[in-house]
Amino acid sequence: MNRKPRGRKPTEEAQLIEKTIHVNRVAKVVKGGRRFSFSALVVVGNGSGRVGVGHGKANEVPEAVRKATERAKNSMVEVPLVDGTVPRISVGVFGAGRVMIRPASPGTGVIAGPVTRAILDAAGFHNVLTKSLGSSNPHNVVRATMDALVSLESAEQVASRRGIPVENVLENHNVGMRVWAARQATSH
Repeated sequence: MNRKPRGRKPTEEAQLIEKTIHVNRVAKVVKGGRRFSFSALVVVGNGSGRVGVGHGKANEVPEAVRKATERAKNSMVEVPLVDGTVPRISVGVFGAGRVMIRPASPGTGVIAGPVTRAILDAAGFHNVLTKSLGSSNPHNVVRATMDALVSLESAEQVASRRGIPVENVLENHNVGMRVWAARQATSH
């Protein structure tokens, strides 16, 4: 009699972080007046290295958000998370939007604009410095941020791609660790 409940996904879905980044109202002028529809941009993450972004359109806001959330769940990608920060500096580009992401020392927090912050919080980053360069359109900033995160590689991925032991990669891989080690050595 040990049966799994039908129609439910594993407990991972219950622990997802969902944030609505942007809701846009669009008016279409027709013979009788205006017809309004809504588009929503939503980010979904598990707080430990998986994040996805979705865009949904509907005649009502809740329906647009629901569609965007479903698309975000289906587009989740794995991003490297090293001690709550990114392993190295990365710049993502989409259209006229550019986003630079840098590692930060522990205790710094997430220094970012509202769009980039939503993505980094959902992914589980705690100490990151970012700068949005160029377009401030939320759609461009979201895609540029995701481009920057997807281009990051963990030390294991770099080692397997280059065909060398992980130990050889670790000494040069994490920019932030070298900075923090130097800062802690001078403070003591």
